Amino acid sequence: MDPISLTFEMAVVLGLLGFTILLFVSEVVRIDFAAILIMVLLGLLSQLPGLGSLADVSQLFNGLASNAVVSIIAVMIIGAGLDKTGLMSKVAALILKYGGNSEGRVVPIISGAVGVISSFMQNVGAAALFLPVVSRISVRTEIPLSRLLMPMGFCAILGGTITMVGSSPLILLNDLIMTANQSLPGSQQMDTFGLFSVAPVGIALVATGILYFVIFGRWVLPATKKGGDATSGRSMKEYLKELYGLKTDIFEITIPKGNAVVGETFDDVIQRYHVYIIGSAYHGKTWFAPVIQTEITAPCRLAVLGRKKEVQHMAQDAGFILHEKLDVFAEDYAPTRSGVAEVVIPPGSSLIGKCAHDVVFRKTYGASMLAIHRGEETLSLVATEDHEPTQIGEVPFRAGDTLVILSTWEALTRLSRDRDFVVVTTDFPQEELRPTKVSWALLFFAISLFLILFTDLRLSLCLLTGAVGMILTGVLDIDDAYEAVSWSTVFLLASLIPLGQAVQSSGTAAWIAQQVLLLLDGWPIWSLQAGLAIIATVFTLIMSNVGATVLLVPLAVSIAVAAGGDPAIFALTVAISTSNSFLIPTHQVNALIMGPAGYKVTDFIKSGGIMTILFLVVSLSVLNLIS
Repeated sequence: MDPISLTFEMAVVLGLLGFTILLFVSEVVRIDFAAILIMVLLGLLSQLPGLGSLADVSQLFNGLASNAVVSIIAVMIIGAGLDKTGLMSKVAALILKYGGNSEGRVVPIISGAVGVISSFMQNVGAAALFLPVVSRISVRTEIPLSRLLMPMGFCAILGGTITMVGSSPLILLNDLIMTANQSLPGSQQMDTFGLFSVAPVGIALVATGILYFVIFGRWVLPATKKGGDATSGRSMKEYLKELYGLKTDIFEITIPKGNAVVGETFDDVIQRYHVYIIGSAYHGKTWFAPVIQTEITAPCRLAVLGRKKEVQHMAQDAGFILHEKLDVFAEDYAPTRSGVAEVVIPPGSSLIGKCAHDVVFRKTYGASMLAIHRGEETLSLVATEDHEPTQIGEVPFRAGDTLVILSTWEALTRLSRDRDFVVVTTDFPQEELRPTKVSWALLFFAISLFLILFTDLRLSLCLLTGAVGMILTGVLDIDDAYEAVSWSTVFLLASLIPLGQAVQSSGTAAWIAQQVLLLLDGWPIWSLQAGLAIIATVFTLIMSNVGATVLLVPLAVSIAVAAGGDPAIFALTVAISTSNSFLIPTHQVNALIMGPAGYKVTDFIKSGGIMTILFLVVSLSVLNLIS
C-alpha cells in the first residue's frame, strides 16, 4: 500500500470535521442549522487558492435531491398516509393490548417489531412508519416519547443487519466481493453471501439492543416531556388537575345484567354519585358523549369520569364491575383522538340564558361539558377543595363563560366554525381520519415494498411511487404531504452529505484509515479485524455508510490476504460495522427521531456510547463463531 501524505486540503477537512463535532456537542446553535453552516463554509472555503477541489459548488446542494433524502421525504409521506386512515392507531392498540402501560414490556415489543421490519426494508423507512405508532403509545401510556423512540430507532438500525437486503452496505457487499475476486488468485477467491448469511449476527445485535434498553434504559434514556399551555389540546387528567384542581380520571365499569339501575337514566346515576358518564357501549357499539337522558340497558359498559374513591364507592354501592384499565374505550379516549379543551361563550351567542340540558349539549355538539369557569369561580359536578359539586347541566350560560369540555378533536374542529363559541384551544389535531381510504393506503404501501424488494429501481423512486399514489387516491392531500415531512431532518441530512463527500474525495478518509492500519501492523488477526470494525464505525459517523463501505472493503480484503485471515469475513466485518451509528445523530434514523423526542446530541453520546461498544463486542464475537 503506497503511503499517503497529509495535504493542506486534508488538514482543512479535518478541521471542518472537528468544528462540526464541536457544534453538535455544544449545541450553541440548532443542530440542523449547524449542518447548513458547515455546508456553506465548505462551499466558501473551496473558493480559496489550493482548496478548489474541496467541493464542487455547482453540486454543493445536490444533497437535497439525493436518493437518501428523497427516500426519507417519501417514507414520511407514506407513514402519514397510513396514519391518516387510522391504521397506525390500530397497530398501537394491538401493541398496548400485549404490552400494557409498562415501559419494560412496551419497549421490547416495539423494538422487536421494528427490528424485524427493518431487516427487509430500509431502516429509516421502518422507523418512519413506526413513529406515529410510538407517538400514540406515548400519549396513551404517559411514557415520555424520549424513552421509547431511541430504543425503536436503535433497533431499526440493528435490524438492518439481519439480512443482506436490510442496509445499503450489505446490499453492496456482494458486488464489492466480486470486484475484489478479479485480483485474487483462485485459492483465495471469496464466495458471495446468501440472503440470511448474516442473520445470526443481526439477531444477536437486535436482542442485545432490546436487553440493553430493558435493563439499563432507566439510567441511559432521557425523560424529556414537552409541556403545554392553555391553548393546547391536553390529556384530560393532566389538564384538569393543573388548571382547575380537579383530581379526576377516566374509569371503565360494567353494569351487569339485572342490576337495580336498569331502566334509570344516565342522569340519575350522575346526580346520585357526582360523577360524569362520558361514554357508553352496548352490543358492540360505542357512544363518545351519550345523551344523559338515555335509559340504562344491561349488560353495558360505561366510561366514567371522576375521583377514584368516588368511582370505587359507586361501583361497590351499585354493584357495578370496575375494570383495572380502559378496554372498550381505550381508543376513544386516547389523547391522540380526544381530550380536554376550552371554549368561550361570546356576547351575542344564542346560548346565553340557556343551560346544557336545554340545548341537549352532548347530542348537539358531540362533547361532554366538565366544568364552567366563571370569573374566579369554577363550577363542576366533581367536588373540589374549594367548591361543592354543582349540577352544571342546569346552570344558564352567561357571556364570557369558559366551558371546559371533553371532545374528540373532530368535534372540536366543527365547534371552531360555530359562531356560538370561541374555541380557545387551538393546538390540537385539526383533521379528520379517513378510514375509508385504508385499502388504497395499504395498496400503495404494498406496491412500494414490492418495487423495493423485487426490482432494481432506485429506493427513492419506489417510495415516491407509493407516496404519489396515496395523494392521487385522496388518502392525503398535497398540503397533508408537505406537513408530514420533518424539514429540519431533511436539511440536517442534506447539508451533511457534501462534508462526507469532501472527506472521501480529498483523500482524508484514506489517510485516516492508513494511519490506523499502520498502528495495527504486525498485530494478531483478531486485532486487525477489530481495528477495521472501529475504523468503519468512525467513518460511518462522518460520511455515508455506503462511502465508508466502498472505501474500506478493498482495504479489508488486502489486509486479510496479507495477514492470512479470511478476506470474506473481514469484508463482512466492515459492511456490518458501518451500521454502528449511535454516537451522534448523523445517521438518518437518529436524525429522524431527534426532533420529535427532543433529544440532544449528549443524549446520543450517553446512550449510544455504550451501544457502540456492545455492537463491536457482539458483532465481532458472533462473526468469529460462525466463520
